[in-house]
Amino acid sequence: MADEFEDGADLNALLQAEQSAPPNYGNNPASSTAPRQPAAKVQQPKPQTLPPKHAPSAILVSKRQKGNPILSHIKILPWEYADIPADYVLGNTTCALFLSLKYHRLHPEYIYSRIRGIAGKYRLRILLIIVDIPNHEDNLKELSKTSIINNLTLMLCWSATEAAHYLELYKSSENAQPTAIRTQQAQSYKDSLTDFVTMPRSINKSDAASLISTFGSLQNAINAQPEQISAVPGWGERKVRQWCNAVREEFIIETAKGAKAPERGATRALEDRTVTRDEEEAMRLAEAGETRANVPEDTETVHDAGSHDVGEDEGMSEGLTAALARLRENGG
Repeated sequence: MADEFEDGADLNALLQAEQSAPPNYGNNPASSTAPRQPAAKVQQPKPQTLPPKHAPSAILVSKRQKGNPILSHIKILPWEYADIPADYVLGNTTCALFLSLKYHRLHPEYIYSRIRGIAGKYRLRILLIIVDIPNHEDNLKELSKTSIINNLTLMLCWSATEAAHYLELYKSSENAQPTAIRTQQAQSYKDSLTDFVTMPRSINKSDAASLISTFGSLQNAINAQPEQISAVPGWGERKVRQWCNAVREEFIIETAKGAKAPERGATRALEDRTVTRDEEEAMRLAEAGETRANVPEDTETVHDAGSHDVGEDEGMSEGLTAALARLRENGG
């Protein structure tokens, strides 16, 4: 019995020791004390730049245009038939509709159905019209209004060769930069000086170089006498005259087309000087009365006129009195 109680005491001691010991979840005791590593971030794929979509190098022609004489005049650029809503496709955002005024006079509804077919599909839409009738003013006026409403570019031509040239021009200018039609600005002082000297029509760049090399500076060239300028190689009488006129004429200052509004004080003075209708009538009657008073009276004429002159004088007096009374009322 004593042995049994001793074994029970040892068991209780082992249980207490296990409960007081820290838990061990892994085989490696150092793994429980190591700090946790942050999770790696998900790498998103970068979007790839797609190559630009190039338009075909050839002019796309609708099968509706078979037999059109324009096709025989397109010689600079290639063309091919394609299933397209427009008559001609000249680029990714450019198309053209062809119309003959002779056909339009017979079928006026045709062009409107074709315009509805390309609505919202191209940025630049060209209406290429060939003028093949004598009296075309009314038809062109109608088509111009239609082009404005439907955002079309109206192009007129008078032959198949001209129409083909327009198509080739639009296609060849598809990828042209705006700098092609932009004025070239001078990049250096020499270029600016050459542009200034060549402003007169007959003076070219060689003449500008000769002028500057002879006088050394622009100031000396401007102050030089015509006899001295005529000694410059390549400068004749006409060039000398145009140069002297260009650098010695006075500057013309253009005045504004609209008249300047008068100031407040000037407006008030103008109102004070304004004569009303009653004042004008009173002044006219007064002037007429003074004129009659200055005229010498002839005794025989007065007797012959009789009561007619008296009535006229009385009427004039009454009119003058009434005008002066209205003037006093308005002034008061």
